Amino acid sequence: MNNSQTTSIDGFDRKILAIIQCSNRTTSDQIAEQVGLSPAAVQRRIKRMREQNIIQADIAVVNPKLTGRPVTLLVQVTLERERADLIDTFKKEMKANPAVQQCYYVTGSADFILVVTATDMEDYEAFTREVFFDNRNIRNFLTNVVMDSVKVGLSVPVILEES
Repeated sequence: MNNSQTTSIDGFDRKILAIIQCSNRTTSDQIAEQVGLSPAAVQRRIKRMREQNIIQADIAVVNPKLTGRPVTLLVQVTLERERADLIDTFKKEMKANPAVQQCYYVTGSADFILVVTATDMEDYEAFTREVFFDNRNIRNFLTNVVMDSVKVGLSVPVILEES
């Protein structure tokens, strides 16, 4: 197969993706009934999409408030110097830090946007001291405290084609 064939998805794949993005605990039988395929065909398609990294992970979404991390912060980080090695080091540090839920290397006025969780503001202050103040390559950071999580998710809209 060439690269365009290995990552192409058809209308059945799109329907399957829409269903499992809502709940990956939906059985192959239930999906098959909804999309008009056999359960075995659904399983083959899901397996292929995992192998092609179209489906990147099967995870449980955990409620941060009920697990002791009710504070969410959006943090813009600007580096002092934009050298490739320093950017790569910062990326590696953010990937390894469990308080950082998401990290984006971005264009614009900041270099990175982080989504961080904390137990309380004292916990976040300790995070800033460890991650930002002790790092000589951080020029500045700007924090927005989330007051209400209006919409949280990682679902990707999949255009459903008529089959």
